[in-house]
Amino acid sequence: MRPISAAIDWEALRAQARELTARAYAPYSHFPVGAAALVDDGRVVTGCNVENAAYGVALCAECGLVSSLVAGGGGRLVAFTCANALGERLMPCGRCRQLLWEHGGADLLVDTPLGVLSMGEVLPQAFGAADIAEVTGEEL
Repeated sequence: MRPISAAIDWEALRAQARELTARAYAPYSHFPVGAAALVDDGRVVTGCNVENAAYGVALCAECGLVSSLVAGGGGRLVAFTCANALGERLMPCGRCRQLLWEHGGADLLVDTPLGVLSMGEVLPQAFGAADIAEVTGEEL
């Protein structure tokens, strides 16, 4: 069962995201980003952005976070936040919203500059596993 937003220690998640900005590799944009998320088993997973001279292969903080989730045994994301070096909350880009949807679904709570929103609100009409299953007949 997913915890409700009030039961989530958003300040602790925000602090971890802010701390991860110090580990980011952002020599080109000089815009470090850190991310932290609560997993349904109580773990917290984190990530930071990793830039590259070939800009198209740069990794957003959310990519690192999802890799950490999967490498750590998987699970479902329950609550997510990301921050810049000043500790300001950031919205995930479109690609990252899709990554978060895959591992948290519509109920994932996202800490946005406007407050906590569900992923269903952040990414309405999302494409997901159910859309593929509808065509292939195979459930994931």
